[in-house]
Order: sequence, then C-alpha cells, then structure tokens
Amino acid sequence: MAKNQGEEVLTDVELEDTGPELRVYELGFHLDPELPTEEVKKAYQEIRAFIEEMGTVVAEGEPQKIPLAYTISRQETSGRRDFDSAYFAWIAYEATAAKHAEILTSADVDKRIIRFIDLLTTKDAARHAVEMHELSLKTAGRAEEAEATPDAELDAALENVAV
Repeated sequence: MAKNQGEEVLTDVELEDTGPELRVYELGFHLDPELPTEEVKKAYQEIRAFIEEMGTVVAEGEPQKIPLAYTISRQETSGRRDFDSAYFAWIAYEATAAKHAEILTSADVDKRIIRFIDLLTTKDAARHAVEMHELSLKTAGRAEEAEATPDAELDAALENVAV
C-alpha cells in the first residue's frame, strides 16, 4: 500500500478484485420515478434479497424520492426518456470479488434502475452514513418544530389584537 500524508491509499493493483477475500462495497442506485410506490418497495426488496444471497448486508438506506441535480436521459426501445427525479436507495454489503461482479451485472440489466454507482468502502463508513442520516432526520424534525412555534404564537397574538 502506498502512503499519502499518513493515510492509506490503495493502488490500482491492490484494488483489483481477485480471490476469495471479502470486501465491503456500497451500491447506490436511482429507481424509475414513474414506478408505483408498491413497485418501488418490491424492486428495492428484490435487489436487497439478491445482494443478501451474494453476501452480507452491512447497512442500507431505503428508497426516497428526490429531485435530481441534472436531467438523466436514457435511450429505451420505445424512445428516449428523461428523468428529473428518482427514488434513491443504497445498500452497503460485504462480498467476494466474484459475487460483487454478479451484483453489478444484475444491477446493469435491471430496467427499473436508471443509474447506479458501486464503491469500495468500509463497514465503519457505511454504519456512520446511517448514523448521520438518522441524526439529520432528528435535527430536521426539531427545526420544523421550532419554526412552527413562533408562527402559532404570532397567529394567536394577531387574533387577540383589536382593530
């Protein structure tokens, strides 16, 4: 391994996926936004089940509909489709190189997936992402409560004002 200012940096040779060694990967994917909600859940569960067959799920983020930063275009048999939103989900998993390749092939042929990315990661980084997401949900809920309280007080004060 090469060192870069005290941090470990993997070279291309070391990143080659060969052998039975287990590694942790993160598959992030966008699902078609025109799918019904039940179909989105079903697609996610099927992808997750396939990953569980190939390896071990470390952490995950269930699908949430999000606006995309830019339009994704995809050529299909019926013509070109443009996507401005999608259901985003991710699954961190531990698998061998051979099983990892099967997961990527499966994601590539699944027509419900608009686009995906697969990254090499660690268990700690994946678990940290889950913790950060939960923390952001808690702080967003508190911020909404804090914003709602002054509005309610202002509305009550305005009702009591005599004109």
